[in-house]
Amino acid sequence: MAVGLGLVVGLTGCAAKTAPGERLSIQPQVQVDIDGKAVPATDAASAADPAGNGQASCPPHTTIGYAGPLTGQDSALGINIVDAVRVALARHNSANPNCQVQLKQFDTEGKPQKASQVVPQIINDAAIVGLVGPTFSGETKATGQILSDAGLISMTASATNATLTQKGWKTFFRGLANDDVQGPSVAKYLRESGYKRVCVILDNTDYGAGLARSILAGLGDASRSDCVARIKKGDRDFSATVTRIAAIKPDAIFFAGYYAEAATLVQQLKSAGVTATFVSADGTNDPQFLRQGGNSTKNSVLSCPCGPAPERFAEEYRRLNHIDPGVYSVEGYDLATIVLKGIDAGRQSRPALVDFVRSYSGDGLARHYQWSPNGELAKTNIWIYDVSRSTDKAK
Repeated sequence: MAVGLGLVVGLTGCAAKTAPGERLSIQPQVQVDIDGKAVPATDAASAADPAGNGQASCPPHTTIGYAGPLTGQDSALGINIVDAVRVALARHNSANPNCQVQLKQFDTEGKPQKASQVVPQIINDAAIVGLVGPTFSGETKATGQILSDAGLISMTASATNATLTQKGWKTFFRGLANDDVQGPSVAKYLRESGYKRVCVILDNTDYGAGLARSILAGLGDASRSDCVARIKKGDRDFSATVTRIAAIKPDAIFFAGYYAEAATLVQQLKSAGVTATFVSADGTNDPQFLRQGGNSTKNSVLSCPCGPAPERFAEEYRRLNHIDPGVYSVEGYDLATIVLKGIDAGRQSRPALVDFVRSYSGDGLARHYQWSPNGELAKTNIWIYDVSRSTDKAK
């Protein structure tokens, strides 16, 4: 937005009640580069405003699509994004009476097989000129070629597997850093912070595998080959893994996976007397981790290529959606804004919109957006958050 935007305290501005008299929240600490060094936060005051100049004109039924999980155990990560797209659309449509852009949502449940069934519906809907999504790396991997062949732009606010931009897709644009940036950044930050013995646990998803690989490479001699464990997404009994980790006595444990498993895992680690710092990344960085994991999540360290929500944006988000923004909300808003700017500029066909984004350069709430030919951002950083006691009024 082209307004003054102060940073909220916490990723979402919300607090999760975990015990009588205590609330925890996810608080931003520092933004780091790929070397783990602190870098200044982006000034959101110059961010693009989806309202534009109010003079836009477009055909009736011009539509932006969203593809990602709206149901299922990890649905919060997708809902965070589509709710932010709604904020951008509401701001745009209220200012542009001659260009009322619509939103169509497609629930993939975060599953590659379901996404492969849903994406053809999106492609065959001629009103859809641009897509925000897919959300997860696995579903993006399964559908990227189909979207590329159809010439429909696909802008992900969240899929971070590094190999996605190595497949030759012509319409895929990633709106945040990939795991080959996040992994080394976080690993070096942990080493700089004094952690000398870090265990790594990963789930069996494309996201978990890619993130764990890059974390292990960055940790170097701070990791141990006998302290890498694998779990299955959907499982809830991690006792064998916990027993193994407890015997090694690490000073930190990095989990490459999603919040549902992370919440259960951290509870079981704490119950077993493991005092190592629990560290995870964007798949865990959501208030659901706090709600499901309770007080066991306290003092966890969470990374994310996503930026914190500026207060003015958070207020608009709450007014429209009756909930706080979460991980990837800012990116969802920024990417929807870029698509809307293309529509407002008259780039209202699928090929024209792809060309618009390919040459785009501009500030958003989270960062500067400009893409390399393969669909990666030209410059990216990572945010480090922690889970701490909140003094915010519960919302």
